[in-house]
This record gives sequence, C-alpha cells and structure tokens, in this order.
Amino acid sequence: MTGDRIPERIRPTPVRPLDGTEIFSGAEATVMDFWRWALSDLRMNIVRPMVAEFLVAKAVGDKRAVREAWANFDVLSGEGIRIEVKSSGYCQSWAQRELSRINFGRLAARTWDEETGELSSEREVKSDVFVFAVQSCRDCSRYDPLDTGQWQFWVVAADDIRGYRWKTVGLGWVKKHARGSVSWSGLRDAILHARDAGVTSDAGSTPPDSSLRSE
Repeated sequence: MTGDRIPERIRPTPVRPLDGTEIFSGAEATVMDFWRWALSDLRMNIVRPMVAEFLVAKAVGDKRAVREAWANFDVLSGEGIRIEVKSSGYCQSWAQRELSRINFGRLAARTWDEETGELSSEREVKSDVFVFAVQSCRDCSRYDPLDTGQWQFWVVAADDIRGYRWKTVGLGWVKKHARGSVSWSGLRDAILHARDAGVTSDAGSTPPDSSLRSE
C-alpha cells in the first residue's frame, strides 16, 4: 500500500571458514566428523560439481575464503573473470550397466537479487567464461576424484552460450566451441584466452549437431 514502509531484508551473518575442530554442542562430534560422514564420497553427483568448482577456483586464484552457493557465477579469478563451472563424469558412485553420457545442463539460470530476495523472470548468463569439467576416468575401479590428471577441462566464452539460448549441451557441442581440452595446469591460460577472445562462433545460427538440445 502507498505509504507503507518496506521492511528491511533479514540478512544472514557472514560465513566464516571452518577448520573442522568446531564442536556440535551436546553431540560430542566435530565438524570434521560431519565432513567425513557427509562428504567422503567425492564421486556423488551432488558433490562432484563442488569438487570441479574447487579445482577451477584453485587454478585461477579465487581469493574468496568459502564457496558462495547463491552467487550468480561459481568462481571469480584473480583478474576478476566471472566463471561458470559445469561438470560431468563417466563413472558414478553406484553400480552401472554402462558408462554415463556426458551432458551439461542449466547453462542459463534465473538471477538471484540479494536486495529484493527474488529471482529474475528470465534466465540469464552472468559469467564471462564457462568451464566444462569432465572426470574422464572410464575404468570405474580406478576413479580417483583427487587426481587432477583424471580431469579434462574445456573452456568456452559465455557469449557463445548466450547466443544459442539452449539449456543443455553435450560434449560434442563443447568440443566444437572450445579450443581443445586442457589439463588442470593449463586451465588458467585457457580461461584468459576465452575471456579475451569473446565471441568465437556464429552465435546466431541453428546448432549443427544433436548434442545441443533444449530441455
């Protein structure tokens, strides 16, 4: 109503990094105990994306102390490049009949406005660069999420994603729009190049292969 005062936002306290020794009051358990219980299986689909983001953050010198789950991009490089990280893998944490197909979804999302507490009506891309990370091990008995040598990374300028406005891409599309895969050690240079290159494809055309599709 006119004249009504808009209440101030209820804001959470800032997140502080934990070291694992913090204690659950009355439970005789530590945060480290919780981490071991909840997060020991880094192959889980709900954890692998965070592992991929962590590896990218380390590669580009993200100086933020903790992951920002509600941010409109995943990683911020030391140069200020906003990076969206998408991950996939052939092996899972459960028994499989065959290796998983590599797909990347949710390329565009509704933007979170911290001031209003609302999501945008339209899906947007707020990053400068996309990193598509694949845990590439195909022998599931040797899957080691801690081995950076088992990860492959493809880097694509965000303008290529904006131009197509599709929700999901397959690995074939990613390979066509990246300059080739890079190892973890080469990731920072590939991100810098993609940022500087800008649009690298004809973003107004129809996707030429079935690996790019709408959900």
